[in-house]
Amino acid sequence: QVQVVESGGGSVQAGGSLRLSCTVSPYTYPINSMGWFRQTPGKEREGVAAIYLGSGSTFYADSVKGRFTISRDKGENTVSLKMNSLKPEDTAMYYCAAKASVGLPLSESEYNYWGQGTQVTVSS
Repeated sequence: QVQVVESGGGSVQAGGSLRLSCTVSPYTYPINSMGWFRQTPGKEREGVAAIYLGSGSTFYADSVKGRFTISRDKGENTVSLKMNSLKPEDTAMYYCAAKASVGLPLSESEYNYWGQGTQVTVSS
């Protein structure tokens, strides 16, 4: 059974930084894409960043480009999301997701496996 586990998150003041991590187990499971999504109450979940584990290609929402960086531990099904210059509008529940395929990296409908989410709160 595939499990997706997030860690990190928390509360920070505007301009600060946080790092989220995500691991998919078992690590031998054929995962090729992992991504981070976020959701606030009353809004749809949006894709924030994604990475292809094989090539290392990365993808970002316009709202986080230049501030967030996604990276992976090749062969370990583990990704991290470094979030810099955080803004109050980044406040949300952040979810890690994984799938075996590539393509449409920021589309939540393409992902099969999801974590429970970790809260990020940015105060002004």
